[in-house]
Amino acid sequence: MCTGKCSRCVGLSLVSLSLVCIVANALLLVPDGKTWSTNQLSLQVLLMAGFIGGGLMVLCPGIAAVRAGGKGCCGTGCCGNRCRMLRSIFSSAIGVLGAIYCLGVSGAGLQTGPKCLVDDKWDYHFRETEGAYLFNRTQWYLCEEPPNVVLWNLTLFSLLVVASCLEIVLCGIQLVNATVGVICGDCRKKCASPHLLY
Repeated sequence: MCTGKCSRCVGLSLVSLSLVCIVANALLLVPDGKTWSTNQLSLQVLLMAGFIGGGLMVLCPGIAAVRAGGKGCCGTGCCGNRCRMLRSIFSSAIGVLGAIYCLGVSGAGLQTGPKCLVDDKWDYHFRETEGAYLFNRTQWYLCEEPPNVVLWNLTLFSLLVVASCLEIVLCGIQLVNATVGVICGDCRKKCASPHLLY
């Protein structure tokens, strides 16, 4: 596959995954579909890792990769493509950092558990279990408010973990692909020059 086509495929995948992360982070802010005050939400939710890290910091490399795979305003021909590929290298490096941030915060969110109300006290009641609560569903219903917050956080943080892992892999692929594109150029078929048509 040509570096241009590969960039386009990777870029479209990164854009899709970044939008998934943004939506997942937005849903984490409204457990059970209701708004709660910031002191009733866990730190990992408030760090906005899905919005900032897996979202915006990956959306930009995704768009850069799509542009690197097509014709843009950076010039035409070999030089224009190499310029776009070089820009994609730097964007992908930023994307890797964003995805790692998202992965780290989401993993910590899964291990610590949600902040919830138990016996009139808002706290991280599953912190001491070090993630063992994930396999003990009877503990999930100890939280009185927000209702079903454990399942809510488990689903969305797991989605962020999977999405950010895929983003790391795809940004890594784009780093290699764009480097090859800068060094070797794109293998797409060139159009015949106008003077050769006569």
